[in-house]
Amino acid sequence: MADEAVSKEVLLNRLKRIEGQVRGIEKMIENGRDCESIITQLGAVRSAIESAGALLLRNYMRICFNKEAPECADIESLARAIAIWGRVHSSDKI
Repeated sequence: MADEAVSKEVLLNRLKRIEGQVRGIEKMIENGRDCESIITQLGAVRSAIESAGALLLRNYMRICFNKEAPECADIESLARAIAIWGRVHSSDKI
């Protein structure tokens, strides 16, 4: 799968799984679960989101570097997407 583009369905399925994880965390909080368990699940959600973002960026790069693909406006669009994802990723530092 490393050389294949990830389909929209694969990305949507990952996001639906993340959504389910978040609902599970909400229930954990409502039920008074211990903080360590909740933090563990939050870490899993963060990891899943980072993975989904990386897949999307990798697809974007494949589209943008394919000179015949009209889906990518220009290299600046790709650079903005990478910069945005970098800010999101780096903002989790304490």
